[in-house]
Order: sequence, then C-alpha cells, then structure tokens
Amino acid sequence: MSEILIGTVSDYFARIGVAGIDLTGPLKVGDRIRIEGHTTELDFIVSSMQIDRQEVSEAQAGDSVGISVPERARKGDKVYKIV
Repeated sequence: MSEILIGTVSDYFARIGVAGIDLTGPLKVGDRIRIEGHTTELDFIVSSMQIDRQEVSEAQAGDSVGISVPERARKGDKVYKIV
C-alpha cells in the first residue's frame, strides 16, 4: 500500500467531531485516509463529506471539505489517501 498526500487539516470542530481539510488532491466517500501529525495518528474510511454544509460524494484539489473523524485532529495535520 502506498500513500498520497491529499491535504492539510485547517480546523477541527470538537462538538461535532468534524475536521476541516483543505484538499490538494481528489477525495471520495469510501476512500481510506490517514491523518498524521505531531500527536495525531488516525486511519479510517471516509463515511461522509460536506462542502459548505452540503453532502457531497467527492471533492477535488482546491476544495475545503468537512469530514467526520473518529478522534481529534489538529490544525496542520497532514492528510494522506491510502491506495
């Protein structure tokens, strides 16, 4: 398995468990991603994704998306797609 850097965490909303991610590559619901940072190590399948509070099934480089995350993510964490 290899990993492709596809974005950076720009924000984290603790109350709803959502990470805001600025994408530098494409991402789809169902993709397996890893969020890694100084104290973050998450590996999970994207189950839902939103752009401006609207559900979307895929997003492209340049989009800012919100995705549900199983644990806390931190601003500046790197987001990798596992392929």
